[in-house]
Formats: sequence, structure tokens, C-alpha cells
Amino acid sequence: MNNEELQQLVSRISLESFNKPFMHRAYFNPRLRTTGGRYLLQSHHIEINPKALEMYGVKEVEGIILHELCHYHLHIEGKGYQHRDKDFRDLLKKVNAPRFCSALQKPTSRSKKQRPHYTYTCIKCSQIYVRKIRLNVQKYCCGKCSGPLKLVEQKNF
Repeated sequence: MNNEELQQLVSRISLESFNKPFMHRAYFNPRLRTTGGRYLLQSHHIEINPKALEMYGVKEVEGIILHELCHYHLHIEGKGYQHRDKDFRDLLKKVNAPRFCSALQKPTSRSKKQRPHYTYTCIKCSQIYVRKIRLNVQKYCCGKCSGPLKLVEQKNF
């Protein structure tokens, strides 16, 4: 599907579902990463993520178009067009548009590469300090008694 076919699809869905014409442009934007599409407030254009078509097919894109057209028509009419607005939620239900699109990115694990842990002890009072970043024991001292520190253990995870 190219941009011209997308424009025709958006115009058709707008007339069928809302009984109102779509008077602006709809096009694919490959720079979109996590969202299925977006409605631009200043220009009134609709951008669609081509990855949604690639991953899930035309049915998913039609749902995204319905969602974005809800934003479009409510904004044009001066009604509540944001996700939190009652007008928007009611129109989503009326035209059977999805509230969210399917995930477009693989879930990534949040665990970053673990740094080594350094354990220091005070020579005077035996206070223990565990740090993720290595300390210069010549420069820093114990916060409790101002005694010198000594590296006891380095754990690598």
C-alpha cells in the first residue's frame, strides 16, 4: 500500500464510519516508532506507521485510522479530542475504534549490564561501604570517623 491508497482508504473510512469527509492528507511516516499513528493538530494531517501494516496487516491499519479520525473530527468540531475526554471515548465506542494499537516493538528487558560492586571498609571503625563506582581511597575517607578506606572486595555480576 502506498500513500495514495492510504489516502483513499482514510477518505472511505471517514465517509462510511463518520458520514463526514476527510479533507486533509494521510500518509505513512516511517519515523514513527512506538505509536501506530498520529493526528497533527496544526496541519490536520494523519500519519500512519508503516510498521503496523507490515506486522499486522490492513485490519490493524483500519483500526488505527478509525482512532485517528476520532481525533480529527472532534478537533475540527471543537469538541474534546484528547484521550481523556468523554467526547473522545464516546466516539471511539460509537465507531468501534480501538483505544490502543498492537505493540510495534519487541518488549525489551530493562536489566542493563551490571557493573561490578566494590566493598570498602574503614581501617579505624570498620564501617562498610558498598559502591557501584570505584573510589580513590587516597582521596576519600570514612564519613563516620574520617579514617582511611581500604578496598575489601570487588564483585563482578
